[in-house]
Amino acid sequence: MYQRVLLSFILVLLSACTQQQETGPGEVRWDRETCTRCNMAIGDRHYAAQVRGAPAGENTKLYKFDDIGCAVVWLQGQGWQQDPRTEIWVADYRNANWLDAHKAYYVKNKLSPMNYGLGAIEPGAVAGAQDTAFAGALNFSQAKSYIMTTENERHQHAGHISAGQNSARQP
Repeated sequence: MYQRVLLSFILVLLSACTQQQETGPGEVRWDRETCTRCNMAIGDRHYAAQVRGAPAGENTKLYKFDDIGCAVVWLQGQGWQQDPRTEIWVADYRNANWLDAHKAYYVKNKLSPMNYGLGAIEPGAVAGAQDTAFAGALNFSQAKSYIMTTENERHQHAGHISAGQNSARQP
């Protein structure tokens, strides 16, 4: 009897340790995981993003990206993007801390991995900012519009360069 109780307790502990959390950002294995959208290695801790979500009735899953632009463009193609369980996390470009993308602000003209050019900052950094670098920071809705404009104007692809497509921009 004692052995059964002990074995059951050990199994419960093991299953608790292996379960993936259902909310919040996850751990990124830097330079060993690839972007869900473009398959580039996720190596720059200051511009990474994560999306947690799934279709209604399914357990959420974590998707990782090398740039907030990849996350936003990819999420546009998911039927569950408006599901209330969907979370988007971005790294603060100054310290790599994870921020809720909906609450973060975005500074333009940054050298981000996929050239969308946005760096996320915490809301408090904008509110009391003396730094003119934060002037004109975008909220999440504005950042999404900026990303989609950038995608349409500068990136000649939908999901990055397709197989067999020439990488040179055509006039």
